[in-house]
Amino acid sequence: MSQVSYARYGKDNIRLYKVDKDEKNGIQTVTEMTVCSLLEGDIETSFTEADNSVIVATDTQKQTTYILAKQNPINPPELFAAILGEHFVKTYSHIHAAHIKIIQHRWTRMIIDGKPHPHSFYRDSDETRVVEAVAREGKGIDIRTKIEKLLVLKSTGSAFHGFHRDEYTQLGETWDRILSTEVEAGWKWKTFKNVDEVRKVDFNAVWKAARDITLKTFAEDDSASVQATMYKMCDQILACAPLVDTVDYSLPNKHYFEIDLSWHKGLKNTGKDATVFAPQSNPNGLIQCTVTRKFKSKL
Repeated sequence: MSQVSYARYGKDNIRLYKVDKDEKNGIQTVTEMTVCSLLEGDIETSFTEADNSVIVATDTQKQTTYILAKQNPINPPELFAAILGEHFVKTYSHIHAAHIKIIQHRWTRMIIDGKPHPHSFYRDSDETRVVEAVAREGKGIDIRTKIEKLLVLKSTGSAFHGFHRDEYTQLGETWDRILSTEVEAGWKWKTFKNVDEVRKVDFNAVWKAARDITLKTFAEDDSASVQATMYKMCDQILACAPLVDTVDYSLPNKHYFEIDLSWHKGLKNTGKDATVFAPQSNPNGLIQCTVTRKFKSKL
């Protein structure tokens, strides 16, 4: 005999674009996102008995996404994810959890003749804002926000020395190197009781603060290692966002190697004389960490 021990299903890659129109001032704001909804609940018979009566069709999930986007704000994406997830749990008695993932794509307002244009935008990078929300019946809403695909580089101000060495170590120590990475940063919020609690939070302000902290710390830190720098980022985000419980980073080390050109007429291009480098695709270092708050014991 066998049984279904885990199951969820839904609609992925729902493309959604919305225009908010300020008719009084003639200004329009656009938001574009890709949505995934996955439902859990009493759906085992759809697998084991071909019972489709328990399936909320994936097309229904798609149309629900569009209708709720028309009826509600979709910015911040954390709020829209909570609205969408709570809707599925409250609407269908046999659905006990809804997993919503939103990828928000960048559209940056154009500056024309030194002034923000009222309705024209451009995509200035592949960076995305990602939200993962889970609404559970009787348990509230869990939300995690992420920065993904934020590519950064600094040409100096980074070192790496004093690391463990043994017979397997070939890497040389360096007191000055290029540091580049594609930032993936996330922060998990405290559990919210319902959508009304979610509405009270300024998610955009925390998003901006976390992004600014990431960029400022990366740029200004006299980095002893990626590990040391990313911890400083986590610590500062926790300090500025009291409703955030944990912060995590995943940073691949995108290497730029010196090229020894001394073979050509003694041309100097190593150490302090290095100005021409070879960008590397792989292999690469990958450093990850999660930082949580220290809770004081009640004892």
